[in-house]
Amino acid sequence: MSSPEAVPAVDKELSDRVAALAREVEATTMAGKLDALAPQALQAMLTALAKSYGANVEAGNAYPVLAGPGSVSGTDVLVLCGAMLKAADLQVFELGMWQSWTGR
Repeated sequence: MSSPEAVPAVDKELSDRVAALAREVEATTMAGKLDALAPQALQAMLTALAKSYGANVEAGNAYPVLAGPGSVSGTDVLVLCGAMLKAADLQVFELGMWQSWTGR
């Protein structure tokens, strides 16, 4: 008899803290307090989230990156994607090539 594939254990406490932080950051942003977070704090969080999501996808734990349609605007997505590509010294062409090679 074979054992079922191991399901990664979720750290509920960490997940709850991250979700609460996300709600707080969104509420602060929506209130117009754009200087509430230091750029270094946003950079640290985006870096950690990108690494975590990338590692999950590479490990076969792919899931939609956003909560759903309308959870962020198209402009927000384009601004962030453009900034991330620039920060990693990548071009949109390279993204397209990578997507065609990997099927993602």
